[in-house]
Amino acid sequence: MKITRDFIRLIPKSELHVHLDGSIRPTTLIELAREQGVELPSYTVEGLQEKVFKKRYAALDEYLSGFAYTVSVLQDAESLERAACELAEDCTSEGIRYLEVRFAPQLHISPHMQIERVVQAVNSGMSRHQAEYNSGPRVVSGEEPPFHYGIICCALRMFHADFSHYFKQFSDVHRFSANKRLRGLASQELALAVVDVRDRFGLPIVGFDLAGSEAGYPAEDHIEAFRIAHRHFMKKTVHAGEAYGPESIFQAITDLYADRIGHGYHLYSENLITSPQITDKKRYVEELAQYIADRRITLEVCLTSNRQTMPHMKDWRRHAFWKFLESDLSVTLSVDNRTVSDTTLTDEIYLASQVFNLSPGKLKDIVIYGFKRSFFPDNYSAKRCYVRQVIDYYEKLELLESQRQLDAESMGRQV
Repeated sequence: MKITRDFIRLIPKSELHVHLDGSIRPTTLIELAREQGVELPSYTVEGLQEKVFKKRYAALDEYLSGFAYTVSVLQDAESLERAACELAEDCTSEGIRYLEVRFAPQLHISPHMQIERVVQAVNSGMSRHQAEYNSGPRVVSGEEPPFHYGIICCALRMFHADFSHYFKQFSDVHRFSANKRLRGLASQELALAVVDVRDRFGLPIVGFDLAGSEAGYPAEDHIEAFRIAHRHFMKKTVHAGEAYGPESIFQAITDLYADRIGHGYHLYSENLITSPQITDKKRYVEELAQYIADRRITLEVCLTSNRQTMPHMKDWRRHAFWKFLESDLSVTLSVDNRTVSDTTLTDEIYLASQVFNLSPGKLKDIVIYGFKRSFFPDNYSAKRCYVRQVIDYYEKLELLESQRQLDAESMGRQV
């Protein structure tokens, strides 16, 4: 069977690595900016793509600078709810049946909106679309899987006082603390708050993340925050190996108990190892990869996003994804940021299928890995039933597509 874009769009997919503030619709960003008096470099979609959301960036930090605009318009509950609902709509429209939306609540906290309201607003947007989608006749009849979602809250590797009202206030209160301690304290406060909000309001907060500038801001600064999350049975995913080397991935797994790794691009980058204690760099990355494989720690791969932030990647085939496949690592494909990277999950999977010559069997494995390694917001039995439903639906579509292609070939021969 030939893998087509239409087939990829139809199959049930999971999206495990997508940022809310990086996926706001450009038209919504422009509309909210006009309403709220937020200044943008351009008020057209084309202008924003030219001046803010570029095809390539010099480095990760430049890529992240565009979030200042998107975050600026998401400072009230109504805007957050709208952005979340629209993200859910955009995802289900291309066959995504399970979505984990992630964001940093600290960037949206203000005197008028504490963390409870921030997370509740995002949850309201998601649940509103979930209720609408799951009341559709095909879902109600059991012909296709329902839509589910979870929320992941992000601590930040680094921040400045001007990042948000919350961070300014936090920095003022702890003005005598060294930056390293300040970052750790902020993450601890977030971990405690997230656990409290999850338990008090019964919200589907399924994971804790560490995001933001990686190089120079090690995971070890946030150990205590992740211990808090770990003690409260919260699953962990960590951005690592995106702008730093294998040691960053090792820290995420060992110090922060990561169940999944966001990106992991530099897993095999021996040249980025800096510790003088690691003398055999080749062996180090091989053993690290084996460690990841043995424990089925899933890598959330974001192809387009990686290429945008890594100027040296002239050819898609230089992406480490092919090595991940060779090593039989557990991988899933994600968009990272739909707007900032101007992509969809269908685009990412189709790109991977073409560049890395995925077989139909390997495509299916990658897609199903996403559901199996998700932080599903229900018990394990419910998750197993849901995954089985997804597999059955996938195989039904696969059979129909194979027959369609056979019929098309037969018609072509007859002509």
